[in-house]
Amino acid sequence: MPRSRTLSVDLASAPACCPNGLATPLDRESAERLSRLLKAVADPARLQVLSLIKASPDGEVCQCDLTVPLALSQPTVSHHLRVLTDAGLLDRTTRGTWAWYSVNADRLAELAAVLR
Repeated sequence: MPRSRTLSVDLASAPACCPNGLATPLDRESAERLSRLLKAVADPARLQVLSLIKASPDGEVCQCDLTVPLALSQPTVSHHLRVLTDAGLLDRTTRGTWAWYSVNADRLAELAAVLR
């Protein structure tokens, strides 16, 4: 019979969340944070939102300009924007009555690190 081995890991020295992707063990808090991030991008419309904003010439997009390219209603677009903002992937600024969104480069880098 194979001998059972215990994995000994120093989670205190693990990164706050994923700068090395999954190359080092995650503590529970980091795993939950990463899970929220992955859930946020696990939707085709949200991936489209990220790509549209990232590809925009100014690096930001008004929420009103996303309904047509996404072929979604304004409430649905707002929902997706809120999910991405809550996950920290988008930054939101208000100008008058409109909300403008830009990609949070640091949070996107965390996502990229996991995918490497």
